[in-house]
Amino acid sequence: MRALVQRVSRAEVRVDGVVVAGIGPGLLVLLGVTHGDDEAVAVRLARKVRALRVFADAEGRMNEPLGDREALVVSQFTLYGDTRKGNRPSYVAAAPGEIAEPLYEIFRAELGAAGGIFGADMAVELVNDGPVTLLLEDEHGR
Repeated sequence: MRALVQRVSRAEVRVDGVVVAGIGPGLLVLLGVTHGDDEAVAVRLARKVRALRVFADAEGRMNEPLGDREALVVSQFTLYGDTRKGNRPSYVAAAPGEIAEPLYEIFRAELGAAGGIFGADMAVELVNDGPVTLLLEDEHGR
């Protein structure tokens, strides 16, 4: 499982021009699921995201976790795009929707996050704060 985590001052997701979710200051997480991921991986990675110390403390140092701030999770199978051969990415490493969607929902629930619409063509708008962007991976407990 891969999570591209961005600290944002705001973010929102639109489907067909309609806002389906939005947050103020917090984290936008683009989440990719691969074959072999399971509920334990989703829970572990969500807890890691929640514990990331990427927000300023009283001294201005990145030392605070998400806390009461908001989170927004968007499914992103393209995080498993493979471009090693040719110019057209291969997505064979991305789990199919029937596996990925329940794990996306488990991750989102564990994080207590708003979400996009799984499988929809979404427009994601964000203001990256910092910018702070981190790629987290959980390769089945490794």
